[in-house]
Amino acid sequence: MTAIVQETEGCGAEIADVAVARASDAEIDLIRDTVYRRGVAFLHGQHLTAEEHIAFAERIGPIVVNRYFPPSERYPQIAKVEKTQAQTTNIGGGWHTDHSYDQAPAMGSVLLAVETPPEGGDTLFADMYAAYEALSDGLKATLSGLRAVHASEHIYGTKGVYGMTDQAHLAGHADNPSAVHPAVIVHPGSGRKALYVNPAFTVGFEGWSREESMALLTYLYQHAVKPQFVHRFKWRPGSMAIWDNRATWHHAMNDYQGQRRLMHRITIAGGPLA
Repeated sequence: MTAIVQETEGCGAEIADVAVARASDAEIDLIRDTVYRRGVAFLHGQHLTAEEHIAFAERIGPIVVNRYFPPSERYPQIAKVEKTQAQTTNIGGGWHTDHSYDQAPAMGSVLLAVETPPEGGDTLFADMYAAYEALSDGLKATLSGLRAVHASEHIYGTKGVYGMTDQAHLAGHADNPSAVHPAVIVHPGSGRKALYVNPAFTVGFEGWSREESMALLTYLYQHAVKPQFVHRFKWRPGSMAIWDNRATWHHAMNDYQGQRRLMHRITIAGGPLA
């Protein structure tokens, strides 16, 4: 069969008729190109062993081990993104892009659904190419000269927000990097410009006060999640999303209290941003 790529409304594209465990080199190139072009690729029916998940991810790019999430049994490359029936806080329950606090942020993730609730637990994805392109020329000019400060301590540190929840194992870490990146980046894979700030980890603009920074950031955050930029992805066991942190935000919905949700995530290495 020939792979079928169908763009999804707002952000991303769904790829059908590809079994990633047996993908050809051409299919791997198609997946990577779709991720670069649309920000995220969605696939269903990918019931993989841990070894198959790792082998596929390595064909997309080098794997990096997440410093905060607990690893799955036997495989440190695979992080467990889990919410149990008893927990009320989920992981990633707000708009963000992963690893923006690193000097060389991760390219993206290969997330595989293992156990999903009967209803709920969808993930929202927002297109930062489209969000940037929809800005006025004047605001684009302002942003072109700005560098944004990204931090992790307020989320994962000893007094991080996760520490006040029933996902406290994600907080209390001493390794809390921060970084400064352009507010608008040129994506190294597509050559397109993308907005590169996010509500979870961006704490201000270099050389601006907190008050000044938040005034502009708040506007950008509201703008970037307008319905025309967002896609809501519904998971089922065997569903996979491969997203690009440099071109998207994501937000895991927390609307399945009393149900278990388990995802296996592999992080793909990136590089410095320009």
